[in-house]
Amino acid sequence: MKQLNLTMKKKSGTQPLNFLVKRMVNGGYSGRDQKSVNRHIEELKKAGVPAPDEVPTLYPMASYLITTQDTLETVEKSTSGEAEFVLFLDGKKMYVGAGSDHTDRALEVASILKSKQMCPNVVSANVWDYDEVKEDWDNLVLRSWTDADGQRILYQEAKLSAIMTVADILAFVKSRIKDNDLNNLVIYSGTIPLLSGEAIYGNSFEVELHNPQTKNSLWCRYKIRFLDYLK
Repeated sequence: MKQLNLTMKKKSGTQPLNFLVKRMVNGGYSGRDQKSVNRHIEELKKAGVPAPDEVPTLYPMASYLITTQDTLETVEKSTSGEAEFVLFLDGKKMYVGAGSDHTDRALEVASILKSKQMCPNVVSANVWDYDEVKEDWDNLVLRSWTDADGQRILYQEAKLSAIMTVADILAFVKSRIKDNDLNNLVIYSGTIPLLSGEAIYGNSFEVELHNPQTKNSLWCRYKIRFLDYLK
């Protein structure tokens, strides 16, 4: 199992959190509003990605494909991130991070599952105790930025009320896991619509999960390095 060395930010202060990743799954098409879900499906269809067989859906991820590092290396230029909230399940405790499901868009046309294995899932080094934010949950704001032509661009923005509730996500994931074991599981929530309507292949990606009530935010930031150093 891969160990993530995280920092839990609580109302009482901060403390280290060493989380062992046994399993990881990425959600897809997980919007509460079916119009938003259909919009995302149409966004992907423009890029040649076929509609899913079921909505919502779930993709198993290799457990080592998660990182808090600030640089992501790719062999394909047409890759992009997706803003998501991330759930860390540890027995009866649950923690929340801000993350990006970074995907190879060229391969996505052939296989969504394989395209997600080509790039790591990136997550914030800081997390919240879910119990401390659950009352504010639907009003938390998820945003992402990318860059194009040297300009920082707001890429996604929506409240978490746009995504399935945590209870519904947990029930859905549990219904798909054969042994019902959710311990040491990481769940990526699925994303929100793109403001641009189409993917932008930038050189950096940022995700913010913001709590307007407390003015606190979790950040996931990374640069994308294309491996073009060979002749």
